[in-house]
Amino acid sequence: MNSLIEASRQLLGLPVLASKHGYEVDKFIVLVHWLMIVLFIGWFTYFVYALFRFSAKRNPKADHTGVRNHASNYIEVIVAVIEGVLLFAFAIPLWAQAVAEFPDPKTSTVVKVAAQQFSWNILYPSQNAELKGQDPVFPKQEFKWVAADNPFGVDKKDMEEKKCLQTLNELHVPVNKPVIVYLTSKDVIHSFKVIAMRITQDAIPGMMIPTQFTPNTVGVYQINCAQLCGQGHASMAGGRLHVDTQEDYDKWMASKTKSGGAATSFE
Repeated sequence: MNSLIEASRQLLGLPVLASKHGYEVDKFIVLVHWLMIVLFIGWFTYFVYALFRFSAKRNPKADHTGVRNHASNYIEVIVAVIEGVLLFAFAIPLWAQAVAEFPDPKTSTVVKVAAQQFSWNILYPSQNAELKGQDPVFPKQEFKWVAADNPFGVDKKDMEEKKCLQTLNELHVPVNKPVIVYLTSKDVIHSFKVIAMRITQDAIPGMMIPTQFTPNTVGVYQINCAQLCGQGHASMAGGRLHVDTQEDYDKWMASKTKSGGAATSFE
């Protein structure tokens, strides 16, 4: 089965896969495509059959009674059953698994992402809390504090204590460690999509929506916006997800902290 799925992935030209749960997503995509191929062949065959079977030459006199058997009904029922199997045996369990296996924030990389026209703001929690194995600590946030220089609406007075790091269009995470992303938007509805991770989640103003994935391949991957968000929508593809080794991630985080990169946008 796995070899068939992999061969089908290659045949369909699916993009690079770099997340733990992504294979299950691809398997579902492959199964849906095989169903569509079977349906296409079946209905096209029936269409060709109907052209000859019910042509004017073979039926010079119209038959107003129509079909006298229930073959088409049986075929429709079979198709509905197959679609039901795909829904209840694959799609719903896949969704349920993603919900049930939501990672523990204490052992995950947790970030907040605020989308805006036309870029991605990333906020990392206090590194001190991460080093101590505590829950991620973010500064206090209020929607009323959101401004051009404060996309997350944080309490500027609280930043001295929490010392969080903010970046623009640059999201770094360590490989083989769960990532939890809390999404919101500063203006209109956006959609956070990383194709290689097989994740897509809307970012809605006034809401903080979580999504999660576990990257398993080091590399740099494009962050796209899957929701038309204005004339500069294409610019949202400028975001990059960097999946680093733990060593490289620690070096990057240390370099940002040493260079005074922490909370620079809130000064």
